[in-house]
Formats: sequence, structure tokens, C-alpha cells
Amino acid sequence: MSFAPVKEQLEIIKRGTVEIVPENELVEKLTKSKKENKPLRIKLGCDPTRPDLHLGHSVILRKMRQFQDLGHHIILIIGDFTALIGDPTGQNKTRPSLTAADIKENAKTYLDQAGKILDRDKTEIVYNSDWLGQITFEGVIKLSSKLTIARMIERDDFSKRFKNNEPISLHEFLYPLAQGQDSVYLKSDVELGGTDQKFNLLVGRDLQKDDGQRPQVCLMMPLLVGTDGTMKMSKSYDNYIGINEDANDMYGKALSIPDDLIYSYFELVTDVSIDELEKIKSDVKKDPRNTKHFLAYTITRMYHGEAGAKNAKKHFEQTVIKKEVPDDAPTFKYDSGSTHRILDIISEADLTQSNGETKRMMKQGGVSLNDEKIKDINHEITFGDGDEYELKVGKRKYARLKSS
Repeated sequence: MSFAPVKEQLEIIKRGTVEIVPENELVEKLTKSKKENKPLRIKLGCDPTRPDLHLGHSVILRKMRQFQDLGHHIILIIGDFTALIGDPTGQNKTRPSLTAADIKENAKTYLDQAGKILDRDKTEIVYNSDWLGQITFEGVIKLSSKLTIARMIERDDFSKRFKNNEPISLHEFLYPLAQGQDSVYLKSDVELGGTDQKFNLLVGRDLQKDDGQRPQVCLMMPLLVGTDGTMKMSKSYDNYIGINEDANDMYGKALSIPDDLIYSYFELVTDVSIDELEKIKSDVKKDPRNTKHFLAYTITRMYHGEAGAKNAKKHFEQTVIKKEVPDDAPTFKYDSGSTHRILDIISEADLTQSNGETKRMMKQGGVSLNDEKIKDINHEITFGDGDEYELKVGKRKYARLKSS
């Protein structure tokens, strides 16, 4: 294939990037790649610690896709071995290890979701247990000799825990070595990661040098701020937009972000062109409301198609702006004279993920019947002849309840 000019490639690669270490080596690698008509080997390691991905994860996956579209060879590492250790990055305490069964199940859903962003047919998918699992104890000792304790304690998370007299398990020191060994095994030219992964990525450079390889370039992407506008996007903070999110929820959540995040979301998680970004930067200042609607539409369209985005926009206008029950709200019928708990109705209708979530939502005033908030988790409805109710669960879930 024919590669684009290095300058054009760099413009795309640097979009949204926080740091490239070192940038001059990336230029050299791209120049050599174009001259020899040989793609670079781009590596991203992902530990399947959770089954669901959100837009925060998509930031790096989209950067991988950009490299892919530029003609380079991307390698997605499923860290089934490193997940057994547990990445200590950003942790203020030892992270519990996952079971092999958890990792296997999470990896499957991870690949399904990553496939919505990457071209699966052009993605090399590998599991680092294939090589890390073969290292003997003697090999671990030799690998451990390549880094000093002093170097490890340079890491912010380790140094803070050390100063605060918080425990650091010895196996946590092995994590960056294991991740770095991935780079050696795969002979990567570039490794991607969040800004919190900088130490681990640099260890990969050191180990490659030690092995006589030309070291990888480390490219760091920012951690996406969540919908609350404060913390990084995370399910733990309940400020996330899931890649597998229902279209209506995706659209509504995207509209909930603060105005000062509109441009960065366009830059980091959407497929709008670089030329469009320049116009958006100006539109955000002049008309943040409609620009945010365009953002919500764009994100929803990327994961649910044009029709899904149009329906989600219509749903939002009906439910939030006009305060109407949406046309596509499901209808559930109950025998006249029968009595049912609201909790059970919501569960049977799959309007929440669990009874625990429903109970929390009810106590917080997130469930209403004909616009009246229902906080009693044992509240019951007795259906009389011709009775009809409008049930609202959370901000965006609706159902019609009728007697039959």
C-alpha cells in the first residue's frame, strides 16, 4: 500500500495526544515506514478487568483505529496474564486479582465492543499468557534484575503509598516488567496508553533496548473526563457513557456533559474530521446548546447508526423537552383486579439491571407513576377496569401499564 506523507500522518496521530516520547523518533519511524513501504507495529495492551467498555476506553481505541486507517499494523493484546497480577497504576491500595474464568468472560465481551471501533479483520489479537506464561522462575529473576527498587519507587502511585506507609505487594513491581516484556516479544514500534500508563510504557522502551531492539515510541492519550465534568470517566463514579449503552441513554448522557467538555469530546471520541473540529471550536462558543446536540447525535450515530441517532433525538425531544411519554414506550397489560408491586413490574419489564438498582432509584425519587414519585419499595398497584398508568424509571425509561 501507499502511505500518506509523514506530515499528514503526524497531523492525524497527534490529534488529542498529550505526549509522544520521543516525537523525533516517531518521525524517523514514519519516514522509514513510508520509504520501505512497511507498516509500523502499533501495540495496545488491555487487561480485561471489567466486562463493559465506555467512551473513556474508546479514546485509545480510536487512536488505534487512526493508525489502522493510515495503513499500520495494530496489535491488540488481551492481558489475560497481566490481569492475574492486577495493574497497580493509579491505585492507592493493592488491587485484588481476578480469576481466570472472570478474565476469559470479560475478554470475550471486550473484543465484541472493541470491534465496534477497530477493523477486526485487520487487527492482530494476541493473549500475553502465550509468552508470559512460559517464563520460568529463573526467567522472572533475570527479568526482575533489569529494574531497581529506586526506579520503581519513582512511580507516583508507589511513592505516595510508600510515604503514607500503605502496603505495596512485591508482585505489583512485576506488572510493569510484564507489560514491558510484551513490547519485547512483539517488537512493537509504538505503544499507546493513557497518561497514567507512562511509566509502564517507558519500561517497555528500556527492556527493548536491553534486548538489542530499536525501542518503541510511547504515545499517551488523556484520561477522558466523565459526564460530571470532574472525575475521569468510570463506572465506579457513575459518570460514564457505555459503548453498549442504549441509544436513548447514550444521547441523553452526552447532553449532560458540561459545556467546557464539548470540544474535547468531539476531538477524542468522535469521527469528525480535523477540518470540522476547527468549525466546532467556534460553534461551541457561539451556540453551545445546539453544538452539544450535534455531539450527542454524532456519538449515538457512531454506535447505533443514523436511524438510531434520529430516534434517540426524537425520544429526547418527546420525553425531556415536551415531557411526553415516547411513542416507542412498551405497553404491559395486567389482569383486571390483580395487584402487583412496582418493584416487580420494573423487574419484569427489564427497566433496570437489578432489584437493588430499582430500590436505590425509588428511594432517591427516580421512579414515578403518572408523575407522582414512588419511594416506597413495597408500593402496589391494583388494576381496575380500564386503568392506565404511565411509569417513568430514571431519566429516560418509560412504560405504559394497562388493565386487560
